[in-house]
Amino acid sequence: MTIIHVSTKQSWRGGEQQIAYLIDELRDAGVEQVVLTPANSKLSDFCQEHGIRKTHFYKWTGINFHAAHVLKKICKRYSQPIIHAHDSHAHTFAYLSSLFFGNKAPIIVSRRVDFPVHRNLFSKWKYNAPQIRKIICVSEKIKEITAPSIHNKTLLTVVYSGIDISRFSAPKTQNILKKYFQIPEHHLIIGNIAALAPHKDYFTFVDTAELILKQYQDVTFLIIGQGPMKQRIAEYIFDKKLQNSIYFTGYRTDIPEILPELDIFLMTSETEGLGTSLLDAFASEVPVVATRAGGIPEIVKHNYTGLLADVKDPVQLAEYVLTLIRDPELKSALVKNAKQEMRTFTKQQTARKTLEIYQQVILESY
Repeated sequence: MTIIHVSTKQSWRGGEQQIAYLIDELRDAGVEQVVLTPANSKLSDFCQEHGIRKTHFYKWTGINFHAAHVLKKICKRYSQPIIHAHDSHAHTFAYLSSLFFGNKAPIIVSRRVDFPVHRNLFSKWKYNAPQIRKIICVSEKIKEITAPSIHNKTLLTVVYSGIDISRFSAPKTQNILKKYFQIPEHHLIIGNIAALAPHKDYFTFVDTAELILKQYQDVTFLIIGQGPMKQRIAEYIFDKKLQNSIYFTGYRTDIPEILPELDIFLMTSETEGLGTSLLDAFASEVPVVATRAGGIPEIVKHNYTGLLADVKDPVQLAEYVLTLIRDPELKSALVKNAKQEMRTFTKQQTARKTLEIYQQVILESY
């Protein structure tokens, strides 16, 4: 069995981190793997830095028939190959490789996004292609959203993303953020770690911060991440005259060190496949307030491992944050429960369940 991972993303976000975890765990299990990814992507850098030798790079050119042909040639080199397409464009490459170049290798598709499959004919064809053996959804909610477009519902399965718990063993009192941003010692820090993308709905984050500050002033808000929405969010903050209370940290590579400094993790997403940064918060013993977007309720159990508000409801979100500020016993209970619950979402479990799917596909295909 050889797994050919296909990923077309240039950046490094939650999906790419999950691929990296999977590659590492499968390598430890002795599984042969090949990675097909753009030459200048963050995943290609990861492969080179971690000594993953059987890596094939290509130039990103949209609908890429060359990459589809390369994929066919790669599959011919190995015994019992399985193509694992980790995003929509990767799925397209795999489908084109089958349709135009006669690639018979079975295809597994990962589905992480919190919106339905597009209704155009091409999407319908590629999601119901005969070479598709499994569609791995990152949450039950994503499975529910995807199901109407899939003729054979038995192809759909759920494997939750996991985290590396060992990363979150840093001391809790480093005060990196307070020192760097000159945050007053008595201030609480409320933040989110996410790409500055539309579906993360940072406008609701800002609205929530505005409501909290009207009742509790000793708090600083941090937006941790980078992305295309930064300028619009910054203008929104400035319009509300909150620039002295909400700071951008940019992209950080020291998340395990800085995350424990947050007093509350506030996620205001409009859509979300699962929300693995919530698991990072759990592991760092940071209480969570979030929206009920996508698969988030499958991680955050309301009033047990966190507090959940409706999407685009800053009033409820602010009320829950203020509740945690004023009720340390509830805060402590949520943290304790979340710490326990988080242990069911590890990268080892994700890899084990994915490997079981690979083995099942091998038995059915060869």
